[in-house]
Amino acid sequence: MKWEGQRESENVEDARGSGGGGGRGLPIGGRGIGLGGIVIALLASWVLGVNPLTVLGLLSGDGGGVAPVQAPAGDSHAQDPGYRFVKTVLADTEDVWTAYFQRSGQAYPMPKLRVFRGSEPTACGQGEAAMGPFYCPADRKVYIDLSFYDTLRQRLGAPGDFAQAYVIAHEVGHHLQNLMGTTAKLDEARRRVSEREMNALSVRLELQADCFAGVWAQLSQRSKGWLEQGDIEEALNAAAQIGDDTLQRRARGTVVPESFTHGSSAQRVRWFKRGLEAGDLKACNTFGAEAL
Repeated sequence: MKWEGQRESENVEDARGSGGGGGRGLPIGGRGIGLGGIVIALLASWVLGVNPLTVLGLLSGDGGGVAPVQAPAGDSHAQDPGYRFVKTVLADTEDVWTAYFQRSGQAYPMPKLRVFRGSEPTACGQGEAAMGPFYCPADRKVYIDLSFYDTLRQRLGAPGDFAQAYVIAHEVGHHLQNLMGTTAKLDEARRRVSEREMNALSVRLELQADCFAGVWAQLSQRSKGWLEQGDIEEALNAAAQIGDDTLQRRARGTVVPESFTHGSSAQRVRWFKRGLEAGDLKACNTFGAEAL
């Protein structure tokens, strides 16, 4: 992925070392957490989804009842390649979705992305590194501890820079859902349906975010031509490695489909590819699909 030299977003906040709670969290791969523990932690928080602290709640009216205590945002790691990569990918999502919304006469309110280490207060509750990346609809921010990329590469078998870009694009997909009112609708549904039914709705939400990430990939490549051979395969592999069935099988050797909240590996790959091939958000109506 030819990302060097591209525009970097100004909507990224660096909370590492700023006193925003770093160190209180449970760093992935740290003392007392082996591979099984990492995968279980990811399963427990349904990695790559809406903030695990509000999962199944999604967007409560009070944002989870926890007021964030924001640390001063800094840019102390401006030359860190991983940090610059995140800023570059977020900038491209801004370009793609701004142009997409403009074609229908709409504005695109951009999300913020906050890089933290260990633990971080959010408008949706306390975020922890072990949760993996997440989007908080209450403050319209994506949160990520960059150590997750080490886990993605070394322990979940999904290396590559475009696999990392897919992670960001998926979370920005949740931001799109928030703007479209989908997140709020699911929160309302949560008050009426069973846990099993809510799990099924959550799967459709996550697969739609995967599809949105696929749409971004096509539109981004169309405008920049910055993808290289093997990049798409990296994203597809990442989608496969974080399917609920794959994570559950890795963690405990069995699969419980009724507990899925993100979809199987095959479903995640299928919906990412659907968005990639269509290049249009209209192709991502997972809620209207009879089969996923």
